[in-house]
Amino acid sequence: MADDQQEEVSKKVSAEEEIRRGITVMRRVVQGRSRGIILDVCWNNQGQLIEPNGHTLTSFIGALVRNEIPITCDDWRNKELNESKEKIWSEIKRCFNIEEERRGFCMKLAGKLLRGFQTFLSSKFLKDADGNFVDAELPKKYESLISAEEWEAFKSKRQDPVFQRISATNRERASSPAYPYRKGRVGYGRLEQSMLQKEESSETSLPAHVLWKEARVGKSGVPQEEVLHVYQKCEELSQSLSPDDTKGILSRALDVPEYSGRVRGKGFGVTPTSLSVKKGKAPSNRELHARLEAMQAELDALRREREASASTVYRDASDKNSINCTFQPNIPEGISHCQLYLSSPYYRMVGKGKVHNVSGVLLHTRELPAGCLKVSVDIAVEPNAALPYPSDRIRMQQRCTKQLPQNPNQKIMRFHGIPSPRFQEKSNASAQQKKEVSNASARVKSSGAKKTVARKKPTTKYRSCLRTFLEMTDIPTGGVRNVHMEVGIFGFDYDQMIGNEDFMQVFGHEEIGVNVVNTYIRFLYDKLMRPNDLDQSFGFLAPTTVNLGLILSRPHTVTEYVLRILMDNKDAEKLFFIPFNTGGHWLLLAINPIREIVYYLDSLGNDWTTYPDMKVLIDTVLQAFRAQRDIQTSRRGANSITWIKVACPQQRNQIDCGYFMLRFMRDTLALGRLMIPTDYFEEFKCAFYTKDQVDEIKEEWCQFMIELNVFS
Repeated sequence: MADDQQEEVSKKVSAEEEIRRGITVMRRVVQGRSRGIILDVCWNNQGQLIEPNGHTLTSFIGALVRNEIPITCDDWRNKELNESKEKIWSEIKRCFNIEEERRGFCMKLAGKLLRGFQTFLSSKFLKDADGNFVDAELPKKYESLISAEEWEAFKSKRQDPVFQRISATNRERASSPAYPYRKGRVGYGRLEQSMLQKEESSETSLPAHVLWKEARVGKSGVPQEEVLHVYQKCEELSQSLSPDDTKGILSRALDVPEYSGRVRGKGFGVTPTSLSVKKGKAPSNRELHARLEAMQAELDALRREREASASTVYRDASDKNSINCTFQPNIPEGISHCQLYLSSPYYRMVGKGKVHNVSGVLLHTRELPAGCLKVSVDIAVEPNAALPYPSDRIRMQQRCTKQLPQNPNQKIMRFHGIPSPRFQEKSNASAQQKKEVSNASARVKSSGAKKTVARKKPTTKYRSCLRTFLEMTDIPTGGVRNVHMEVGIFGFDYDQMIGNEDFMQVFGHEEIGVNVVNTYIRFLYDKLMRPNDLDQSFGFLAPTTVNLGLILSRPHTVTEYVLRILMDNKDAEKLFFIPFNTGGHWLLLAINPIREIVYYLDSLGNDWTTYPDMKVLIDTVLQAFRAQRDIQTSRRGANSITWIKVACPQQRNQIDCGYFMLRFMRDTLALGRLMIPTDYFEEFKCAFYTKDQVDEIKEEWCQFMIELNVFS
């Protein structure tokens, strides 16, 4: 279609038609318009003008600007130009099939072309070879566009001292660029288009640093060494920074400031908004609180819908003559052990006690209201937790007694007559087995009346709860969420993306990837390190940067990163954890750089000789760390770095290595010790971690995800 249009436009028209058409600009375009041909224009997904007809529209706008806008224009935003701008836009729409929303781009392009035309006239006709001003006459070529008075005014403005000073500053800044652009008038948008077509790629865009490098390749086809160095640094940064980083990988590699509204390496027409990079101010605490309340209201509404759909299986409990719980299978008669749960703002246990399902029981010498049960609180897990019945002024206190509603029509707390779906498979088990009593605001679990309490087993409540929450989101259909990783964790600030695949790894007991590992490290940092001031004694190195793949492909990058983190902490003895991935297996390195000790914990029983490249790099970093601290050692002591293989628990399958590695870090932080015994910690010594111990890691991760509200 585009070729046919171009062929039709190129046909000549008679002199009479040429006279009737009015203003003559871009003859082929106007000729085509007179024949009823409107040219289509295309845009990439970042809002840039591309082929076909992208170059034609640009030239057409340039011709319109030269005809309609005086060269003495100093401010493109001057309201006096509105009439001329309207005429330019009207002419564009007459010749091109273009949407109204593209007007802003076209007007910005027109302003840019006007400044280019002014610079061309000044450089071509008003300066000699040495850059000195020349009082030239109006060029005959442009007499039809520029009047004599306009030319004299233009020359006068170019001789103004203020303009001369600004011009000299800009000329100096633009002279001898370190990385000159070598693609002429092609522009980044059309360059990206040609690269994607050449590679026959299905992608719609390319990273900024890839375009930047290609734009600096001349006719020789070989980029300069300096350009390759910047490109390599961008590749290394892309492994550790989020793609949505507001400063941008290219700006960090060039180590230059980023200006507001500019996206480096993407060219004209691309803005932070078009790339969905929001730079507005952060929301206030009040706004965040309002959002959380709105999301909680949505969740509550969804829960009520689910409860309403299952109401046909509930038995009527409105009999005021009996205070016994109508749902006998869930709440045994007599006095039973129970746990108190709240579901807002996240599902958690707040206390333990006993539920009194006994006829005639009194509370403070008074009979209980119909549909309520007496609960005595023995242990307050969360002191001062606000209990939602009968008012939010009641709070959790140890050794207190509360009344809980039994009536399913009550809005505060509801006893369901059937087990929760995640316990459905256990509904036929013995009456002594725990069964869940769920509610949108609070929950009670009864374990039956027993004189002896069995050893508590880890539950799946947080996994089940998180899974239920996720079903209400777009995550199962491809949505992702961000978990912020502050600079204190890995030495750089970024947002860790997690998606459905990561959740399924935990729910289905699959091999965990780096996203799960990083977010669990955030849990350790928030829950174990900072509250106990352990961040002064322990640290983490990012597994996305320190792994066997990068050591083999870009060892210099890994060395620089590890050495930087160690030097930032050179004044205090710390133990640094490196969750190390060999390509299909997780192991843990714990480095004490001051003492030059490396603890090696591998749940497969291998030692460091299995990965010689890893050992060489760590030794190199520690030697460089020693040298930069200016520590003098004897020749014999120069290679005195100590590697210790720890007899840690061993996995019994091909899946658990990631969970074991996380547990190694958790055990060490729980004890707060900088030295790991060769035969592992006495408190956690075992041949292998049990399923329950592995499930604890899963439950902690899921509970932390709920606390972070990742399902919102």
